[in-house]
Amino acid sequence: MTFAVPFDGSKLAEAALVRADEYARALDESVVVLSVISTGPHYAIRKGWVDSREAFDIETAARGLRERARELVPDADFEYRLVGPRPPAGAIAKTLRNMLRSESPSVVFIGSDNAGRIARPVSSVSTTVASGKAYDVYLVRDPKPSEIAALDGHKSFYD
Repeated sequence: MTFAVPFDGSKLAEAALVRADEYARALDESVVVLSVISTGPHYAIRKGWVDSREAFDIETAARGLRERARELVPDADFEYRLVGPRPPAGAIAKTLRNMLRSESPSVVFIGSDNAGRIARPVSSVSTTVASGKAYDVYLVRDPKPSEIAALDGHKSFYD
């Protein structure tokens, strides 16, 4: 069994990764981190991966995401895929779903600002990824830990 985490470096994506690791350790499972990087600078600037004054480099963006993911979960596998410089609506979500198909996870841990909204946002990555039927979905709506005694929490993340 594998737990997958779409990861863009946001606080809720970090919280989802930490939660996935807590469950993975309790159940002796593995975690894979999945990121999608645009070949143009606009998405990376919007996500805060690079400063707007810096020259954009895909490998630098990927390395930064990989390093942050491994700071939180050192044993996690990290994979990324590229999309075009100005990806059309839904391209990132479609790429993530393709990555999930190839990984065949049993559970996908999603941290998203849109994950907890009642109204279905048209362009939400979490909505598209959560609609997959081949896996269960764990939505992380709050960076604070859930209180489950059997899980060994990441104290450093929650402090």
